[in-house]
Amino acid sequence: QQQLVESGGGLVQPGGSLRLSCAASGFTFDYYAIGWFRQAPGKERDVISCISASGDRTNYAASVKGRFTVSRDNTKNMVYLQMNDLKAEDTAVYFCAAEFRVRTCVLSSKEYGYWGQGTQVTVSS
Repeated sequence: QQQLVESGGGLVQPGGSLRLSCAASGFTFDYYAIGWFRQAPGKERDVISCISASGDRTNYAASVKGRFTVSRDNTKNMVYLQMNDLKAEDTAVYFCAAEFRVRTCVLSSKEYGYWGQGTQVTVSS
């Protein structure tokens, strides 16, 4: 069974850092691009980053570019989202999702088929 499990969320002060993890199982991880999404209360879910299957290509939404870094370890079927200089507006539930796409990743893709359950990130003093 295909599964994605996020972890690493929590409460952090403005300007702080968190690292989210996404553990994948049940599919051929090396063939899948991974996207990170977030959904704030009362708002739609937005894509914020993606990483290609091999990890050599990444893309970021303007709202997080320069502050967030996505990486992956295909030997462990893991994807990470390092979040620095966090702001109150980063407060949201964060999700990872997988798309069968070998060569690159596309922020605007609608083809993410496997989703995790999400992890809460709260930025507050």
